[in-house]
Amino acid sequence: MLIKSRKPSEVCSSEITSSEAFEERRTFLKVAAAGAAASVISACSESETAPPARVSAAGNSAPPMPGVIKTTHGEGLELTSYEHVTTYNNFYEFGAGKSDPVKNSGSLITRPWNIVVDGECEAPGEIGIEEILADITQEERIYRFRCVEAWAMVVPWVGFSLSELLKRFKPTSRAKYVYFETLFDPKQMPGQQRNVLDWPYREGLRMDEAMHPLTMLVTGVYGKELPNQNGAPLRLIVPWKYGFKSIKSIVRIRFDEQVPDTTWWKRAPSEYGFYANVNPQVDHPRWSQRTHRNIGDGLFAGKHETLMFNGYADEVAHLYKGMDLKRFF
Repeated sequence: MLIKSRKPSEVCSSEITSSEAFEERRTFLKVAAAGAAASVISACSESETAPPARVSAAGNSAPPMPGVIKTTHGEGLELTSYEHVTTYNNFYEFGAGKSDPVKNSGSLITRPWNIVVDGECEAPGEIGIEEILADITQEERIYRFRCVEAWAMVVPWVGFSLSELLKRFKPTSRAKYVYFETLFDPKQMPGQQRNVLDWPYREGLRMDEAMHPLTMLVTGVYGKELPNQNGAPLRLIVPWKYGFKSIKSIVRIRFDEQVPDTTWWKRAPSEYGFYANVNPQVDHPRWSQRTHRNIGDGLFAGKHETLMFNGYADEVAHLYKGMDLKRFF
């Protein structure tokens, strides 16, 4: 929820802090490459006999993603450090503590990885992560987005618009919503061995939200392959919504005619609405959402004003024209 000083505009990839600048700060992290290094621009093929790959959670062995050439969003925003981005996470599948994911997610195998796409579409099927990466059109691929949880970050995600993937499955006119589901595997995801949430984790978007160009599928961060604790190998980012909408480690996408049940909305509907748009006028029942702190600022740093739609009102407010956003929160 950082303050946005202007509309998104093009930024050269050279303006993003280089990976070398973060090497010394990441001596305790291990972000091992998930099989062959892959990018949204160019993906390396993987041998059928290759062993299962892991993007482990500590260390700095992940090579830069090839073919990542430019960014188009977030000019002038100060990036959150790689250390904070990869060690302070919400990912209950690996534990409810903010430091649990980086400690516990090394067990997750991210190759091979397939996503089932079905529901109200003409061409349902299953697609592998490597095929997704190889088929996506070669356009802008790095985006500086504010990531909204109980804190605020600015993260240089590497990804592509969700719509590019959804279109290939030819959703029908009955597809009003898109449902997403996270992997359920308690052996790999120890947090799922406890009934903290109703597993597997589920999320959903209205169809027009899902097709908006700012709604991203993400495969990397800071020009390197996405670490497990950040949702490898494929996660969602919806920058104008609160962070729990940005589901991680996706294995299923379904086109629905009806509003899908989603994890936090079902668990606590008075606290976590289906839309979850960043709205300073709608308080959480237990705290105000009018201001926020930026992660890394320190306990005594001043708070920042929270902007409607997280500062993306110019791009997305039209999606909710005529809606009562205090009722549909």
